[in-house]
Amino acid sequence: MAVRRSQPAPPPRKPRTDALRNRARILDVAKDAFTRCGAEASLDDIAKQAGVGPGTLYRHFPTRDALIEAVYHTEVEKLAVSARAFAKEMPPFDALRAWLLHFVDYIAAKHIIAPALNSVTGGAGRLYEGSRNQVQGAVDLLVKRAIKSGDLRKDLDPFDLLRALIGSSYVTAGSDWRQSARRLVDILLAGSRPPSPSR
Repeated sequence: MAVRRSQPAPPPRKPRTDALRNRARILDVAKDAFTRCGAEASLDDIAKQAGVGPGTLYRHFPTRDALIEAVYHTEVEKLAVSARAFAKEMPPFDALRAWLLHFVDYIAAKHIIAPALNSVTGGAGRLYEGSRNQVQGAVDLLVKRAIKSGDLRKDLDPFDLLRALIGSSYVTAGSDWRQSARRLVDILLAGSRPPSPSR
């Protein structure tokens, strides 16, 4: 009697283009909704504004927590992707400056959706801890390039730049914080230049 061999499982299907578009649109709308209304923003309203049915939203994000977490992780992913894009497109010093300005916008967005993040099971700290490696990897990549090119001093700790910007967001939390932080980027980079050779 012949033994039938089991067929290998088919590879997982890639999401369709329209499904990816729907997901991205839901996340954009959800970020705005959580910014305006906090964690209790209506999911049905988010679906309606994104131009999808509630079933489509729940297929992508079965729970409110899943949607809030996805909004946050998407912002972190954009930050990581931008580091690689800037590294490809710009000289090392310019790429780092562009990314740090982008990081300022990320901090601002994180503060805005913080009340929603705090409602997630396990708290916002769990989300922040999980994203730290991505952010650290992005700034490490850009700082190492700028050190190698001679644009930055060799003893610079990449995370010091982030600490300074994050700290400034808590010290100066007014409406002009973002402009202040953007000026701070240039101050930090100027102070991170290699020391001039002694004459």
